[in-house]
Amino acid sequence: MQPTQIVDLFAGPGGLDLAAERLGVPTVGIEWDASTCKTRRAAGLETAEGDVRLYKPSDFPEADVLAGGPPCQSFSVAGKGIGRRTLDDVLRFIERLVAREDREEIEKDLGKLDDERTELVLQPLIWALDAIDRLDRPYRAIVLEQVPAVLPLWKEYGKALMDEGYQVDCGILHAEAFGVPQTRRRAFLIARYGKDSAVLPPATHRIYRKGIVQNAGEASLLPWRTMADVLSRPSAFEVISNYGVGGNPRVRGRRRSDEPSATVTGKISRNRVVGLDGFELPRFSHSEAGRLQTFPTNYPWSGGDISQQIGNAVPPQLAMHVLSAAFGWATPSESKLRGLNT
Repeated sequence: MQPTQIVDLFAGPGGLDLAAERLGVPTVGIEWDASTCKTRRAAGLETAEGDVRLYKPSDFPEADVLAGGPPCQSFSVAGKGIGRRTLDDVLRFIERLVAREDREEIEKDLGKLDDERTELVLQPLIWALDAIDRLDRPYRAIVLEQVPAVLPLWKEYGKALMDEGYQVDCGILHAEAFGVPQTRRRAFLIARYGKDSAVLPPATHRIYRKGIVQNAGEASLLPWRTMADVLSRPSAFEVISNYGVGGNPRVRGRRRSDEPSATVTGKISRNRVVGLDGFELPRFSHSEAGRLQTFPTNYPWSGGDISQQIGNAVPPQLAMHVLSAAFGWATPSESKLRGLNT
């Protein structure tokens, strides 16, 4: 398929949109954070600033692909406590939406909930159903992304979308398995309308395992990439995480420059960087943190809380692989991937 335009809900600073534009697919992103919108506009990405709930599919008549990463909630993988109850609430609303219950009643009940993220996490499904019911023009493809704990929700989304005529695949992808110099796991859903199958993209690189050398593993896959591959620092270094490991705040995660970065989060600026001689080095700049996410070196990060913008973003290189799979295209070429750096 050749998409006309992607409408990206909760678009962030532009990871997915940058990938789409490099693939030749126009985008428009909805984002409510003013600083993030400054970054997007500085990058030349079309942006609608505001709350996703105040827009609807008819506001973007050219869009035939829906994407989004709604704010995550504390869904419990173990199925206990508040997370389990939150997921149960969302599942009940999914059932009501698919059953085409009165939308005003559903919205009234959503307004009674303590956590508005329940309503936000339902927005991609609401948009998908509205495109079918109110426009008679289903989105040709849907791409959703969030933290791994959201996978049970994507599976329920998948069931609902299959009832509407979509082919669906969802699962956990490892960013380093697609050439991102970072170990980052995320839950993705791909849906394609009609009879064409939906399949998550195949890995191109090996998955990082602590203590396993870079050239070990399946010979058909490329070695994982390291921090040193994308950062122009003059000497080897080690990153000491701001987070404790295994619940112990005294034990800090450590990664050497000849390894992939740990997951880039909004607190990456707090991570210490030290030389192998133990001396403190400058912490990662915004440009360097962005490079670990596969953004261009000169990406125009703007506004406030830039570290959070970077940590929240979808890595563009991973997004390019996912979008190509969603469109039924081949694995992106090296020239396409290199285009992300310009």
